[in-house]
Amino acid sequence: MAVRLPRPHPFDARVALAGLLGGLLLWGIGLAMRPKGEPNVLFAGPWPILLPLAVMAGCELLRRAAPRVALPVATVAIVADLLTQGSLVTVLMFTDVMYAAVLYGTPAAARRIPWVTGMLTVIATVVPFAAWREPEALLIGVATGVVAFGPASTGLIVRNHREAADAARLRAEQTALLAEMDRAQAVTAERARMARELHDMVANHLSAIAIHSTAALSLDNPATSKEALGVIRENSVEGLAEMRRLIGLLRDSSGDTEPAVAPTLDGLGALVDTARANGLDVTLAAEHGEGLPAPVELAAYRIVQESLTNALKHAGPGRVTVALRQRDGSLDITVTSPYGDRDGPRAPGSGAGLVGMRERAALLDGRFEAAPEDSPEGKIWAVRATLPVTEGETE
Repeated sequence: MAVRLPRPHPFDARVALAGLLGGLLLWGIGLAMRPKGEPNVLFAGPWPILLPLAVMAGCELLRRAAPRVALPVATVAIVADLLTQGSLVTVLMFTDVMYAAVLYGTPAAARRIPWVTGMLTVIATVVPFAAWREPEALLIGVATGVVAFGPASTGLIVRNHREAADAARLRAEQTALLAEMDRAQAVTAERARMARELHDMVANHLSAIAIHSTAALSLDNPATSKEALGVIRENSVEGLAEMRRLIGLLRDSSGDTEPAVAPTLDGLGALVDTARANGLDVTLAAEHGEGLPAPVELAAYRIVQESLTNALKHAGPGRVTVALRQRDGSLDITVTSPYGDRDGPRAPGSGAGLVGMRERAALLDGRFEAAPEDSPEGKIWAVRATLPVTEGETE
């Protein structure tokens, strides 16, 4: 079966053509490297020079596409050229083939060729001098080094520089990719955080507005409608204030709005009072120390706030209890409400509140669960969260 050699590179084709034409030019004017009378010139005359020249030009065609084939054939051609009067162009093309074999060959060949040519250079220097005891014999080693070892070493140096540049470029691309991934993750995390804040800030007020506006529309009682409108107005004003606070968080600090202070557990009393004004029967029992970490206080406040919002939207008639207790390096939060259909109007739920509470607990390596439970008072909906508080954070 015939072996198909790879297609030569266009640049290599130009190099081969230039070398062939240059060699023919020197041959045409009769310029050779050695006179006819030298002892090692076995094939004198101008015509024997053309065969090594043509073969070497063919090797130049394959210098990049098939260096494993080009170098052995070029070595045979340069040895054949030594038996003729010789062509300078043939020698120059051989040095280029040697250089390309190291630069474009396999990693093993790139390591082996400079070592082999170096050993040949040493042998070509030592052996003739030891045999002839003439200083001119050292020129054989010099010529071997210039023709073989020099191009091979140059090819190895260039190859190492290219590989180092490729490795640096790859590291830069990987660094840029990791930076882009970090940026995308940071943007996603920030969007999720702002979505939680927006939901927790506004959902409570909008739920109260929806429930009381439905009651005002469905009941033909002026006193009840007036009371509902009062609650709607109060929640509208508070919701607008919360929205302004959120906008303040998003604005640049150089703007005219200062960043809003994150809510703390000291505001639970006001939060419960608002829930009572919206129609919930809420009791609060909070046992926690001073100096809790700000992320823990914010997460606890938002979990209680969202639990009260869910109770307002979905809980049946009865008491809602809110309990916070700090113990053993953690803050336990429990919010229970009657489980069942409410008698009056109810606001629709999207499930985003439970997702947000679970995310807040997970960000602090805490635990969260929300599910119906049985109790002595009947079936209840219980929200339970445990947020870790380390000793170092509370000091």
